[in-house]
Amino acid sequence: MTVTVSRRVQRVKPSPTLNVSARAARLRAEGKDVISLGAGEPDFDTPAHIAQGGIEAIQKGLTRYTHVEGTNELKDAIIAKFARDNGIQYERSQILVTSGAKQAIYNLCMAVLDKDDEVIIPAPYWVSYPDMVLLADGQPVILTAGAAQGYKITPRQLAAAITPKTRLVLLNSPCNPSGAAYTRAELRALGEVLIDQPRIVIGTDDMYEKIYWGAEPFCSLLTAVPELYGRTVTINGVSKSYAMTGWRIGYCGAPKALVSAMATIQGQSTSNASSISQHAAAVALMGEQSCVADMNEAFKARHDYVVGALNELPGVNCLPGAGTFYAFADVSQAMASIGCASDTDFAEVLLTEGEVAVVPGSAFGAPGHIRLSFACSLETLKKAMERIAGVLAKGSAARGG
Repeated sequence: MTVTVSRRVQRVKPSPTLNVSARAARLRAEGKDVISLGAGEPDFDTPAHIAQGGIEAIQKGLTRYTHVEGTNELKDAIIAKFARDNGIQYERSQILVTSGAKQAIYNLCMAVLDKDDEVIIPAPYWVSYPDMVLLADGQPVILTAGAAQGYKITPRQLAAAITPKTRLVLLNSPCNPSGAAYTRAELRALGEVLIDQPRIVIGTDDMYEKIYWGAEPFCSLLTAVPELYGRTVTINGVSKSYAMTGWRIGYCGAPKALVSAMATIQGQSTSNASSISQHAAAVALMGEQSCVADMNEAFKARHDYVVGALNELPGVNCLPGAGTFYAFADVSQAMASIGCASDTDFAEVLLTEGEVAVVPGSAFGAPGHIRLSFACSLETLKKAMERIAGVLAKGSAARGG
């Protein structure tokens, strides 16, 4: 008997980044010495004082259901964070706590999109954006921003992409995978395009806000364009900044009507996020913050090494990022030098011949690139760069290069 699945699920594909990590893990289990640079996960442990917050939650019996929208304790911590770091004012009714920021974005798509509504997504993009739009019966509209423009869309591109069907714009800064971050002036210019488009909702994914070393302070969209307050959803979480990926806590601030709609979606799917994790997240947001700065310093050092090492490889060009823990390299010339027709083939060669796992750029809407996560030790990164260099040298020699 053949089981038929919905057309909705047939429109989407499994996460490429999770697939790369899973395949690397299988190869390691088979005895292969694979270095995985695929996963977007800090290699640091959750800081001790935050982990202790989770232990205290268990000891205090904070192990029951909470309100779907989140505990008041965590909501108040989130409100304080938005005010302190971004100059954005919210009330409890404007805050939604989710099981990771991914759920906040999914809730947003489900809450505002009707069939064939269009969603503008700058590319390179986080792999899940287009598929979440498709799951909500919307239509992704991809705006390509290549290396020549720093992997950032322009106001002219945005304006040209808007149609009567445009319902949502998704912005991610600093960006996974490119590490590019919009300046305050750039956000202002994009926002001015959207001010005169009252039907359009904006979702800003600020997940990498604290993993940042740009030339000017980090700026969220609403900080630059407060006029969009009535239709912007500011999304963040504790996963990356506090090394809390497994705790699964994301959150957003938004107009009350949007939060209510998103909470309705969540209430019929997962209900509340973990009560234990919520208490730990409140500790993270309101506690001592030096751990964030320490991790950021380490990520910056790794960034500098990896970008420099990549640019020394023949046929590879990598722009420096302003944040995240990813390097996004144009490998189109290197692909040709070793006879690879696609970035997927190139990544396969690196895995099978060099035992280094990376994610093809086509997964992020940017063919001819690869994404490398530097959320691992410098020692590991140096070994990975040596292996990649060896693969390129061997492949070029085999083709008579």
